[in-house]
Amino acid sequence: MTRGRLRLLCAAAAFAAVGTAPEPDIIIPVEGIRASDLVNSWDKSRAEGRVHHAIDIQAPLGTPVLAAMDGRIEKLFASKRGGLTIYQRSPDGRLILYYAHLLGYRRGLAEGQTIRRGQVIGTVGASGNADPTFPHLHFQILETVPGSGWQGGEPINPYPLLTGRRRLR
Repeated sequence: MTRGRLRLLCAAAAFAAVGTAPEPDIIIPVEGIRASDLVNSWDKSRAEGRVHHAIDIQAPLGTPVLAAMDGRIEKLFASKRGGLTIYQRSPDGRLILYYAHLLGYRRGLAEGQTIRRGQVIGTVGASGNADPTFPHLHFQILETVPGSGWQGGEPINPYPLLTGRRRLR
């Protein structure tokens, strides 16, 4: 085999490997935000002696919020702390993704609706107890069991998952 033919075969194999690489389990749920833009705010102190078991993703008011993975809308809820929120369950039922401080929901979004990773589900805001000068998405992942309630579960840090330092599976 000639050296040129060997190079061509190696290049083709490399190209094929890139094309078949697995997609990430989860994507950054705010349009236009890169992993290098994220700040690990997990475990930071909050008011009333609480600990932050989520990360805050700062973005301009109205920036699209994306479904971080495939799943189903479990609950659309307005609360004093979280403001407008979305609870999403993963397809296997093991995770609840919590999106909070939204400005609004995507038109037509409804509980029970199936959504796809990357689909717009809302917009970044400062609702609830968020500082109005710091619009952001409060993003939390809860590990749970299939069939459990939408508000329960054990928090896991989304930062290493969103920055590619850890995989879900």
